[in-house]
Amino acid sequence: MRPMRSFGGGGGFGFAGVESMAAKLAIGLVAGSLLVLLTGSLGQNLLLHPRDVFDQFQLWQPFTYAFIGQGAMGIIFGAIIIYSIGGPLEASWGSRRLLWVLWGGTVLAGFLTALVARVVNLPIPYSGGYAMSTIAWVSYGLYIGRGQANFWGIPVTGNVLALIGAGFVVINALTSHWILMVPEFFALGIAFVYMRGGSPRQLWLRLQHARLQRQLRGRSKHLRVISSERPDDRFLN
Repeated sequence: MRPMRSFGGGGGFGFAGVESMAAKLAIGLVAGSLLVLLTGSLGQNLLLHPRDVFDQFQLWQPFTYAFIGQGAMGIIFGAIIIYSIGGPLEASWGSRRLLWVLWGGTVLAGFLTALVARVVNLPIPYSGGYAMSTIAWVSYGLYIGRGQANFWGIPVTGNVLALIGAGFVVINALTSHWILMVPEFFALGIAFVYMRGGSPRQLWLRLQHARLQRQLRGRSKHLRVISSERPDDRFLN
C-alpha cells in the first residue's frame, strides 16, 4: 500500500530542491508573471491571444502563456502547486517527463484553444499558469489512484483529489463564464488522457501491438491443421 500523501498542509510531500525541474517551472511562473506586470502592454504579447496565434502567426504565445499567472493568488498558489506536486512526480517520472507533461500539456492546451478560436469567438487573452497547475494537480491525483492522500487534513483517495482539482475548474466556469476557462478544460482532458494511457509512447506501443496482431491473424489463415491421428506405421520405413 502506498503511503499517505499530504496536500495543502502537513508532512509527506518531500519538497524538491531549487535545482529540480519542478522548482524551475514554479520559478518560471513567478518570473513570467512579474515580467508581464512590469512591462505593461509589451508583456501582453506573451499572453495567449487565441485568434492571433494563427492569423498573426504569433506561434510563441502557447509556449509563453504557460508561465503567466492571473492575480496574486493565482501566481502564488499556482507556483506552490507546481513546486509541491511536481516534486513527487519528478521523483517518479524524471525531469524530462515532468517538463513534457506539465509544460507540454499546457502548450498543447494553448494550441487547441487557438483552434477553437477559429470557430468560436474568444475575445480575451489567456494566462496559462492555472492550466499548468491543473495538469499537475489532476495528474498527481490520478497517479496516486486509489491510494490515500491528505487534502488539508481530510483523508481522500488520489482519484478524489483529482476530482477536487477538476471541480475547481468547473466551479470557476460556473461562477464566471466558460470562455474564461477554455485552456483549463483542455488541460483537464490532457491530464486525464495522458494518465489513462494516452502518452505518445503508449499510443505507439498500442499501434505496434495492433499491427502485429493483424499480421498474425493474416498468417494464421494460411495454416492448415494437421490431423492428430497417428499415421500407419507400415508406411514409415
